[in-house]
Amino acid sequence: MHTGIQRVARSILQELLRHPPAGYAVEAAYTDAAGQLRYARKFISATIGKSPAELEEPLVSIHSGDVFFCPDLHLNYPFATLAALQQRGLRIVFTIYDIISLNSAYLFPKALNLAFTDWFTGVMSVADAIVCDSRAVAGEVKAWLEGHPGQRTRPLPIGYFHLGADIESSQPTQGPEGEGAEVLAACQSHPTLLMVGTLEPRKGHAQALAAVEALWQAGVDLNLVIVGKEGWRTQQLARQLRRHPERNRRLFWLEGASDALLLQLYARASALLAASYAEGFGLPLIEAARQGLPIIARDIPVFHEVAGEFAFYFPNTDSAALADSLRQWLQLHAEGKAPQSKDMPYLTWAQSTRQLLKVILENDWYTTYQPADARETTGAE
Repeated sequence: MHTGIQRVARSILQELLRHPPAGYAVEAAYTDAAGQLRYARKFISATIGKSPAELEEPLVSIHSGDVFFCPDLHLNYPFATLAALQQRGLRIVFTIYDIISLNSAYLFPKALNLAFTDWFTGVMSVADAIVCDSRAVAGEVKAWLEGHPGQRTRPLPIGYFHLGADIESSQPTQGPEGEGAEVLAACQSHPTLLMVGTLEPRKGHAQALAAVEALWQAGVDLNLVIVGKEGWRTQQLARQLRRHPERNRRLFWLEGASDALLLQLYARASALLAASYAEGFGLPLIEAARQGLPIIARDIPVFHEVAGEFAFYFPNTDSAALADSLRQWLQLHAEGKAPQSKDMPYLTWAQSTRQLLKVILENDWYTTYQPADARETTGAE
């Protein structure tokens, strides 16, 4: 399974290649060993199934009106190269998926916090605009900049778009024949909660496991399926999952599930459990909704933005409260009264990309950050 951001970048690129905006040619670029931008023509050729061997990959040439859009997150970015190209007329737009590392540094390793801070500083130094993956993140970025004067010295247009839900249109990865047969069978036999995302402290896996263990001890027959690789600062949790007495009975951890298996799990589980303490968007919510999978989500603003009334929310407190909420949801589900996701609005990747292009090419910005000196000059609030 690809990470969320990789899936976003791949999906947007494929849509842009299939349907380039009027008046624009779409090229992918990469950074070479010298920190220069080159056309990624071999990668694109391989992506569309052609032989890339004879293709040259010259340095990116810039013409006035060109737009550089970065949908990926590379913490070691050639900002000096971009700044030089900007002087020749390049317009630069970056995507910011979240600033959790800036607002809740305790959730991440120190080295990652430092790397993200350097990346964010670089983005602020060169970006002509930024696009976020939710209204919540757009507001957080603006608030953070207003609380850290000097980080950005000129006005910054800030937009947002919502992500797409159709994994199957983004070249989903395929697993071996029979992949996941055991866990898929378990989904059919007992109520099953599905968690999707890399193991890391902010995703709430430890609290969710503690809540489900409390239900097991109380005699509730329930499966917990976790799909996601081991991330940072989760060694203790990973050890607990691997050695758990319910492993491969009522607890399943799939570290390398393919996108194809994930789609089957969305279709067969009883509910998605979105337990993150903080998110930029929450891609699994709309992927679940596309499959009609009910959603149990932590009560945080971005999940309300994405799922609205089509999810069951649990309080952002402790594992005991989560266990109580899960017990309540199971009762509602058994009675056919639990909130349903099947009518929840979501976008395809084609619609998501059109929304993105409207922001960037038609200047459909949500807000603009004005540095203090600019606000004083213009009289802006």
